Amino acid sequence: MQDNNSSSFPISAGVLLGLGLGGFFDGIVFHQLLQWHHMLSGWYPLNSIDNIKLNTTWDGIFHSATYLLVLLGLYVLWQRARRSDIHLSGSRCLGAVLLGWGIFNPVEGVVDHGIFKLHRVNETVPDEQRIFWDLGFLLWGAAMLVVGIAMTRAGKQGRVHAESSLQAR
Repeated sequence: MQDNNSSSFPISAGVLLGLGLGGFFDGIVFHQLLQWHHMLSGWYPLNSIDNIKLNTTWDGIFHSATYLLVLLGLYVLWQRARRSDIHLSGSRCLGAVLLGWGIFNPVEGVVDHGIFKLHRVNETVPDEQRIFWDLGFLLWGAAMLVVGIAMTRAGKQGRVHAESSLQAR
C-alpha cells in the first residue's frame, strides 16, 4: 500500500481510516444497534450473564482496535497534509476509505466468520440462513473494494491530466 507520488493524496491514510470506520460500523450497527452478534458469540452464546460480560468486553477491545486504526489514519493524513505540495483529492480520499472498508469486510468475513467462527453476521436468523448474510457481507466488501479502486485510480488520473494540461500551456 505504497503512496507512489509524495505529493499525491496519502492512500495509506484513507485505507487506515476505512479499516477503522468499517470496524466501527460493524461494532456499532451489528453488535450494538441490531444485536445480531457480538465478538465471541459464536464461541460463547449470549445465554448467561458471564457470556454476555465476556462478549461485551471483547466488543470493547474490538472497538478500541478500530479506534486506534482511525487515529493512525488521521496521524498519517496529518503528517502528509502538512506538506505544501500535497494534492488533497476528495475522490481519492473517499476511494481510499472505501478500499480500507472493503479490505475490512473480507478479512472479518473470512477470518472471524469462516476460519475462527467467532461469530456470524446475523445470528438471529435460523442456522441455514446465516450463510446468506455472511455472503452478503463479503459481497458488500467486494463492491466497496471495486468502487474504492476505481475512485482512487480516477482521482489519480484526474490529477495527472490536470498537471499535463497545465504543463502544456
